[in-house]
Amino acid sequence: MFRILLWLFTALFLAVNGTISVAQIPLTLPETVNLALKINDPSVAVFDERAAALEDQAIAESQLPDPVLNASIVNFPLSSFDYNREPMTQLKFGISQKLPKGNTLALTRAKRQTQAKDQRLQKELRERQIVMGARQTWLTLYYWREARKLTEESQRKVGQLGGVAEAVYATGRSSLQDVLRVDLETTALGAKLIDIDRNQDIARADMERLIGRSDGQRPITSAFPVLPTVNGEADIRINLPRHPSLQVLDARIETKSRDVDLAKEQYKPGFAFNASYGLRDSRSDFGSVGVSVQLPLFSKKNKDYALSASKRMRAAQRLERDVQALELERSLRREWAQYTRLGERITAYESDVLIRATETSEAAMSAYENELADFSELIRAELAVLDIKLILLRLRIERAVAKTNLLYLSGA
Repeated sequence: MFRILLWLFTALFLAVNGTISVAQIPLTLPETVNLALKINDPSVAVFDERAAALEDQAIAESQLPDPVLNASIVNFPLSSFDYNREPMTQLKFGISQKLPKGNTLALTRAKRQTQAKDQRLQKELRERQIVMGARQTWLTLYYWREARKLTEESQRKVGQLGGVAEAVYATGRSSLQDVLRVDLETTALGAKLIDIDRNQDIARADMERLIGRSDGQRPITSAFPVLPTVNGEADIRINLPRHPSLQVLDARIETKSRDVDLAKEQYKPGFAFNASYGLRDSRSDFGSVGVSVQLPLFSKKNKDYALSASKRMRAAQRLERDVQALELERSLRREWAQYTRLGERITAYESDVLIRATETSEAAMSAYENELADFSELIRAELAVLDIKLILLRLRIERAVAKTNLLYLSGA
């Protein structure tokens, strides 16, 4: 009994600690993307179901209509109700088959298959959007995590400056205003941390929505992410026609073209075949074979307008595709400008602005210690370093976001 309890306790301990260890493994950006794609997202599964339904519908609607079987008593004498009295009285059995006009069945099947293709492409587009969203959510969470670290670091430095201010105030070299200024800035930074936590919680909720609650609560890695290499602007532009958003519209144009073809088929005559067999008692049986033709004579105006409407719908779909192509081109120009110009700003901040701000802060401290600067200048210099670090962090994240948008356009 003791061994059984010991075994159960050990298994429970290993299970709990195993769960904890997995939950504490840092979440990388590539892993986030993989988890977002593997999770059973209904917004993706719906396209598979619609495509499968349309493929089934393509088979169902491309079949011939069921033949019609009929049975009747023909020329039955009502005066005597004698079946054998009149030679024309007979039991008649017949079957008829209607044939759709022209290639209506084949065109209907092709239309449904194109609509299924539309749904498959929408699924691909949705998956590409999920990849972009997962990357941007991870980057947002990374920004607020790092912003909190920088703010806490600045808060500690301001607190250290508060100790200096109190020491100087004790010697009578400064006023109480310097000490109160430290309290004010410390409180302001604390309020800033609350706002950072609010945004971090929102980003964490978005992460949980993407990859599930268990993985969404894991901490993210501390290293700045390395995204896939982005192609040049010209290379991305060449591949834009293969973007799923355009391919979806190409499939819809093809669907509208099938509608035009179906409208043209309505000008053709429709056929129906029938055969019957008349059974008579003690007399020769009758057999009949016939064909009927539906002539499109009096409904030509309806067919003309139906054809015109289908052509206009196809033209409207082509215009919608042109609009989307222009939108992709605009997005490419905008994101490429963002990506390149932000890179230039980052270089300027890293090589010049941040270095000068740090030197200014150090100079302000030295000047204050030598009674050549006031405490307010020292505080401003320290807070300026924090602001510049936050700006630099924001620039790096914005450039990474611009890169994710370019990767979305290129399909990487």
